[in-house]
Amino acid sequence: MNLVVLAVDDEPPALDELAYLLDADGRVAHVHRAGDATEALRVLRDAEVDAVFLDVRMPGLDGMELARVLRRFAHPPAIVFVTAYDDGAVDAFDLGATDYVRKPVRAQRLAESLRRVAGRVPAATAPIAAQDEPAIPVELAGNTRMLPRSSVRWVEAQGDYARLHTADASHLVRVSLATLAERWGNAGFVRIHRSYLVQLRLITELRLTGSGYVVAVDGAELPVSRRHTRELKDKLIRSAKNDWTR
Repeated sequence: MNLVVLAVDDEPPALDELAYLLDADGRVAHVHRAGDATEALRVLRDAEVDAVFLDVRMPGLDGMELARVLRRFAHPPAIVFVTAYDDGAVDAFDLGATDYVRKPVRAQRLAESLRRVAGRVPAATAPIAAQDEPAIPVELAGNTRMLPRSSVRWVEAQGDYARLHTADASHLVRVSLATLAERWGNAGFVRIHRSYLVQLRLITELRLTGSGYVVAVDGAELPVSRRHTRELKDKLIRSAKNDWTR
């Protein structure tokens, strides 16, 4: 694999370290460098690049804004965010990022990112669903793992954080439940309570108890608030009708 990559960071020491680690990997044939978004766009105008390793917080056009520009390319490069902060993780993966690496960058972690870049299906032939499947970075045993949205069964609010529940684990991420409810509504997630967001298709039962309604999801019983009950019933009925008429 002969990858051509672009490293973008406004801090020279960080840029030097990132470029050094990238160049040391046998899958990388050449590393371009840029100190800001404007310089990065000049490089991309003149060279074919497989992946952009991009700092998030930069003066002028920041990393998120540059990623939005890159998404409009006919054949966009893979985007790997490299940052000291994790508060932009959800935005990063809404933009279709291939990976999200925390600083200080370790060679082993960067090698994992390059493996993902190398295995990426070319944009010209990739199915739309595969390209647009959002993922969220979660911490697991000291490593960052990319968790596809489709594996999330339900979400629980925990202050300014949200706990994502999958079939076999749960992960705490720094994003509010309100933000996920807004962004994931079109993917079939419904708000059932101020503290819970659920994948509608996974609800197996809506039941009235002495304290109010609950839904069953993967064997767990989650409360449904009074204000969300009517809307939830309507959505369940519409979903069932759609299944019957297919």
